[in-house]
Amino acid sequence: MPKILRINTKERTFRYEEPGKYAGLGGRNLTSRMVLDEVPADTHALSADNKIVAAIGLLSGTAAANSGRISLGAKSPLTGTIKESNSGGTFCQKLARLDILAMVLEDKPEADAPFCNIIITKDGVQFVDAADMVGKGTYESMDMIAGQYGKKASGMIIGPAGEACLTGASIQFSDPWGRTARAAGRGGLGAVMGSKKVKAVVLDDTGGERFTYADPEKFKAASKRWAEILRAHPVTGQGLPGFGTAILVNIINEAGAFPTKNFREGRCDHVAGISGETIAEFISKRGGKTKEGCHAGCLIQCSQNYVDEKGEYLTSGFEYETVWAFGGNALIKDIDQIAKLDRLCDDLGVDTIEIGNTVAIAMDGGVIPWGDGEAAYELVNRIRDKKDHLGKIIGNGVGFTAQAFGVTRVPTVKNQSMPAYDPRAAKGVGVTYATTTQGADHTAGYAICQNMLKVGGDVNPLGKEGQVETSKALQIATATVDSLGLCLFVAFAVLDTADAVQCICDMVSARHGIEFTPDDFGALGIATLKDEISFNTAAGFTAADDQLPAFMMKEKLNPHGVVWDFSVEELQAAKVQ
Repeated sequence: MPKILRINTKERTFRYEEPGKYAGLGGRNLTSRMVLDEVPADTHALSADNKIVAAIGLLSGTAAANSGRISLGAKSPLTGTIKESNSGGTFCQKLARLDILAMVLEDKPEADAPFCNIIITKDGVQFVDAADMVGKGTYESMDMIAGQYGKKASGMIIGPAGEACLTGASIQFSDPWGRTARAAGRGGLGAVMGSKKVKAVVLDDTGGERFTYADPEKFKAASKRWAEILRAHPVTGQGLPGFGTAILVNIINEAGAFPTKNFREGRCDHVAGISGETIAEFISKRGGKTKEGCHAGCLIQCSQNYVDEKGEYLTSGFEYETVWAFGGNALIKDIDQIAKLDRLCDDLGVDTIEIGNTVAIAMDGGVIPWGDGEAAYELVNRIRDKKDHLGKIIGNGVGFTAQAFGVTRVPTVKNQSMPAYDPRAAKGVGVTYATTTQGADHTAGYAICQNMLKVGGDVNPLGKEGQVETSKALQIATATVDSLGLCLFVAFAVLDTADAVQCICDMVSARHGIEFTPDDFGALGIATLKDEISFNTAAGFTAADDQLPAFMMKEKLNPHGVVWDFSVEELQAAKVQ
């Protein structure tokens, strides 16, 4: 049975223990339960009482397609809420191969303690001085790790932003090619890792063994059907593999929900130059790759290998959210400049949504001109210098930067910046922004499926009817998907395929030797959300915190002339009781 690995970052000791009361849990369900049980809700997020929990899902390490997502949990230094942030890369599957259900970073060294790297193998844990990596970006750090531990080693790494405990800091994970292009981006969890003086956690799964299935034949049949479901759906089988997530640029812009110039407009004039179609054209012309998986066993293949004009690698995982944040919200027109900003953010270890929006705030505050990609690059790169005060401001995200420069137009919920859908014109995802336990987060309940893509239903994005119910159902289902270790994008196929949930349940049952039913599927998500709500309530959050910024209730969004018109009381129906 997989163990829980607890690592004391102050004493630099470790111990393995049986799952005990956490047996049968996985992914987000496990991280949120452990944070609720073990982290005082009123503690400072950078204190010794906070913990980072990295957990595999209930299907992690299996042959199930798209089951390689790692869940990270902690109290967020950005939002003050509980936080689950997950990522692709190789870390999850290697953790499973090492027979580790969850790795927990606990306690906190003294302020003047040196940074260390934590090396985990089948034989145990080593603590290695990381002085030669401190101050370096995640790409160079991962290259150093590969040089020391081999190219198959997997890294969980922070950049200079995490070292400085900035609240926009991400935790980066290495992909199958050793590039730190996969991020647990949201919530500032890189700052928590930095507070514990851990530069990198390195997994070497040499000699690890794959676990057995309780019912191998049943799992084989169910996983075969699962792969068929993903390949057959037009979004997971064609759209995302063909153009990546940036296929949404034209779609959301045409729908009038593409936030532009710090959420002033719903359409952007220059989207043709930053669209998924243009990105794919550039990649093909220059000799890059238009599709690749962020982890082994990915069938959707929505990641990309974006290269510059010389055909040299620039970035991968070039997501719609990043393209929008810099290209639409900050008005940068050059897709190569946006790609360089994406690479820079991954190297610094910062969330591209938070920092892209922060650049728009800086432009709104007159720090740099609107649409100036070179100035934006120079501004973001100042995060690299821990003594640079402007870099510290930018690295702490939208709310902090808005306050520093007197900007009152602040598109945040619980201090986390909104993603790439204006909630006035996509009201289902607006309900999610307001009521999720995570702060503004589209992935918590992706109502764009029903509002825009007409996947799993058809709910008018501009009206109120059906939005609360849709968001609630999606928040429950998403919490389950995160707990299983599956990629969120499988939801497109699941919503439109009658036997998809049963197929997932059959895989869980066959893997663990239990009876896992569609009722259990829903109950898993509900239990996870209840844990998260309990933590937030104990942390002092109330219904009044579940609302969008006031300017969205007053300012009409063009081209539809719509405002945000849900009351706090109406929104409470979206939360599980």
